[in-house]
Amino acid sequence: MTGTNPTVAPSSSNGALATSVSTSAPGGLVKSVVELDRVVIRLAGDSGDGMQLTGNRFTSETASFGNDLKTLPNFPAEIRAPTGTLPGVSSFQLQFADHDVMTPGDAPDVLVAMNPAALKANLAELPGGGLLILDSDEFTPRNLAKVGYATNPIEDGSLEGWQTVSVPLTSMTTDALKDSGLGKKEAERSKNMFTLGLLSWMYHRPTEGTIRFLERQFRRKPEIAAANIAAFRAGYNYGDTTEAFAVSYEIKPAPMKPGRYRNISGNQALALGLVAAGQRSGLPVFLGAYPITPASDILHELSRHKSFGVRTFQAEDEIAGIGAALGASFGGALGITTTSGPGVALKAETIGLAVMTELPLVIVDVQRGGPSTGLPTKTEQSDLLQAMFGRNGEAPVPVIAPRSPGDCFDAAVEAARIALTYRTPVMLLSDGYLANGAEPWAIPDADSLPDLTTAVAFATEPNGEDGEFLPYLRDEETLARAWAIPGTAGMQHRIGGLEKADRTGNISYDPANHDFMTRTRQAKIDGIAATIPPTDVEDPDGDARVAVIGWGSTYGPIGAACRRIRSSGRKVAQIHLRHINPFPADLGEVLARYDRVICPEMNLGQLALLLRAKYLVDVQSHTQVRGMPFRSAELAAVIQDAIDIAGPDTTAPDTTAPAAVDPVAVNGALQ
Repeated sequence: MTGTNPTVAPSSSNGALATSVSTSAPGGLVKSVVELDRVVIRLAGDSGDGMQLTGNRFTSETASFGNDLKTLPNFPAEIRAPTGTLPGVSSFQLQFADHDVMTPGDAPDVLVAMNPAALKANLAELPGGGLLILDSDEFTPRNLAKVGYATNPIEDGSLEGWQTVSVPLTSMTTDALKDSGLGKKEAERSKNMFTLGLLSWMYHRPTEGTIRFLERQFRRKPEIAAANIAAFRAGYNYGDTTEAFAVSYEIKPAPMKPGRYRNISGNQALALGLVAAGQRSGLPVFLGAYPITPASDILHELSRHKSFGVRTFQAEDEIAGIGAALGASFGGALGITTTSGPGVALKAETIGLAVMTELPLVIVDVQRGGPSTGLPTKTEQSDLLQAMFGRNGEAPVPVIAPRSPGDCFDAAVEAARIALTYRTPVMLLSDGYLANGAEPWAIPDADSLPDLTTAVAFATEPNGEDGEFLPYLRDEETLARAWAIPGTAGMQHRIGGLEKADRTGNISYDPANHDFMTRTRQAKIDGIAATIPPTDVEDPDGDARVAVIGWGSTYGPIGAACRRIRSSGRKVAQIHLRHINPFPADLGEVLARYDRVICPEMNLGQLALLLRAKYLVDVQSHTQVRGMPFRSAELAAVIQDAIDIAGPDTTAPDTTAPAAVDPVAVNGALQ
C-alpha cells in the first residue's frame, strides 16, 4: 500500500461538518471515528467491475440505516467496451447525510477507482484533498498505456494533491478466496464485494442486509454466494485491522416523518404507481412495450405483479407496443406503453389515433440524450416539445413530469387519473436521472391514494333520445366521451382514425364539424386545469424578486441552488411544475409577481419557449445538454447574477453590501 494515511476527514468542496473521537481496533490499534453531516462517494471502474451493484447495495444499507440520500448511476453507452478503456468506465455516485439532501452532490468527497481508466475519467472532479482509493493491482503498464498514462500516477507524485490510498484489492480478494474452489478469474469478480466491505466498515454501514441479498441472489449457485460473502467480510475486516485506514466515518440517521420507508428508483416507483392506479380504478393494467434504455426496467418491474391484474406484453417493435396498449384500452383496461425519445417518434401516429378515438392511454417517455439514438445511457429533457406537438394535426395531449425518483409513483397515479377521467392519452415525462436514481420513499397508505373508480363509468345502456348509443355524447363537466367495452349489447360504434361526427361518432368530412371537434378536443385538455392544484411556489419570505422555474428532474439541483442563495441572505423563489399541459390555472399570475424568471433546463430552452409564448414573460433560459444533471453551485451562480441584475431589495435591512455566494465555502448541507 502506498500513499498518504487518511487520518483526518477528507476535505470537501461541499463543506461537510466533522468531529472526531477515537476507538480501539483489534490488536490495540487506535482508530478515530470522524462524525460527518454528509458525504459524497463515487465508485468507478470497468463496466464489468460491478460498480452499479456495489453502489446499489451500499445505497440499500444506507437507506436502512436511516440516512437521507440521492444517487447518480452513470453507465457507459457501449454494451461491452474494451476492458480498461475510457468508453467502458461505469460510475455510481451517492450522497447521504444526517439531514434531507436534494442531489447526489456536485463532486465526490471520496473516489474509489478500480483501474487507470476510472481514475483518468473521474479525477478532475475530485476536489483537492479528497480521499482517493485505488486498486494498485490494476495499475499495470498495459492498463496504463490503454488510457495514455506514460508513468504510474501512484508512483510519479501526480496524486500528491489528494489523500491517496492504494490497496491491492484484486490480489487481496483472490487471497481471501484461495480455498473457495473458484478459479482466479472467477475469484477476481468478487473484488467489488471486497470494496463494498471496506466501505461498509469506513462508514459504519449495516452488513446483514448485504449478506442476505447475496444468499438470495446466488441461491442456485451457493459456491458463488459463499465467495462473495467471504470477499465482503474480508474487505470489512481489512478496514478494521489495517493501518492504511486509521479513520472511519459516522453519519447519523436523518430525521424523517414517521412511516415505513424503502429505497426506490424512479423506474420502480413509476411501475408501482401504475399498479396502484389499476387497483384504485378497478381496471386490469396492460403494458405494451418494446425494450429501450432507460425505460426497460418498468417492463421488468411490472412483469412481477401479475397477481395485481397486470399483464405485460413485450412487443416486436415500438408501434406494436402502443397499438396493443391502445387496443387494451378499447377493451376496457388501463393501457400503458413505455419508451424513450426515439420510441415516442415511432409511436406518434398511434398517439394521434388515441386522440381521435378519445381513449385513455398512458405513454411513459423516460427521456435520454438525442437526437436519433443519441446518448442511450445519459439524461436529458429534450422531448418536451415532441410531447407537446410531435403529431400531425391538432392533437393535444396532457403532459406531466415527476420531480424525483419517489415522485414518479404519484405522477403515474396522476397520469392514470387524467387519462381515465378525460378519455385521453397522457404523456408522462421521466428521464434517465430519475429512472436510475434512488432515494428513500415513504410507502403510502393505499386508502390515501385517489379513488379512480369514479373516473371509470363504462356505457352499458343507450344514451340517445331515440334509444341509440351516441359514443361522442360528452360529459358536461369533463367533455369526456362515453366509453363502451366491445361486445356490450347495443353499444356498437365506429372506431378508427377518421374524423368523427359530433355525438354519433360516424365518419364525417364536414368542415364545420371538423372545426367543432378540433376545438372540443382542445377544450377538453384545457379543462383539466380546473382539477390541477395551485402552482407549487417555495418563497419563504414571500417577497423574492427573482424566481427560478423548472420541471422534472431539475427540481433537486434548483432546490439545492436556492438553499445556497438563501443561506447567503439573498431571496429567491422556486417554482416547480408537474403539469406542463395544461399549465396550472394560476401560473401566469404567479410569474407576474417576479421581476426576473430563470428557467434551467437540460435542453435548449423548451419550457422557456412555452412560457414566453403563453404568458409573454421574458423568461431567462439557462440550458445544458451534457447528458448529466445540473450542478447546484453552477445554478447558484446564475441565480446570484440574476438577483444582482434585478437590483437591491429595498425591503431588506441592509442593501449596501449583499453577500456573495461562494459555492466552495457554502456548507454541503445545502445540496
